[in-house]
Amino acid sequence: MEQARFAHLCTVMSRMHHRREGYPFGSLVDFAPDAMGHPIFSFSPLAIHTRNLLADPRCTLVVQIPGWSCLSNARVTIFGDVYPLPEDQQEWAHKQYISKHQQGASQQWGNFYYFRMQNISDIYFIGGFGTVAWVDVKDYETLQPDKIAIDGGEQNLKELNAIFSKPLKDLLSREAEVDDAAIISVDSKGTDIRVRQGAQLNIQRISFEGGQSVETLEEAKAALWKLVNGGRLYNMEK
Repeated sequence: MEQARFAHLCTVMSRMHHRREGYPFGSLVDFAPDAMGHPIFSFSPLAIHTRNLLADPRCTLVVQIPGWSCLSNARVTIFGDVYPLPEDQQEWAHKQYISKHQQGASQQWGNFYYFRMQNISDIYFIGGFGTVAWVDVKDYETLQPDKIAIDGGEQNLKELNAIFSKPLKDLLSREAEVDDAAIISVDSKGTDIRVRQGAQLNIQRISFEGGQSVETLEEAKAALWKLVNGGRLYNMEK
């Protein structure tokens, strides 16, 4: 949720759409989670999903891990109710939003308003094939994301891939031929790497050596160089 910038929002088509009423309507939106992990949105009143939510706030938000490319990648579905925020909370929401998006939609276009998923009723997580779980909402709301997951985001991944994509590919190729390796997420304990072998893609989890915990980009670089220079990958999971 912290690393993704975009998601698929599924709302219920309202009466104004006549024969389409009641059907699920999917749209691509940007969002930013607040301190409790509740998504904040910047919506135009002209958008179909905005009109749907004003008539029926029930929806789901499907969030994919950045770099998502196949069904072995992680994604989560958040069930909840989305409402427009009152006028006195619009500025607060704007600050939350632009902390993730350099320029908020309301700044760029003018006719946008902030909404929030005020109530989260369920969370369904898929970590890949055979890894599924219903997440307790209270547990989710009280969790604190890793510092490195918040700071830098996509820019951190670009920088890490520029340095480590080839060394990791070479290291992984010692076990089986690998055509490409790309870091798609990093957290305090390790990284997730998308590995391509011909037309086949899979995700491999690589833990930092000795359970090392990192908080900054520089610490992550040092931990990855330690793995690469040591010539072995720890706790590698597919």
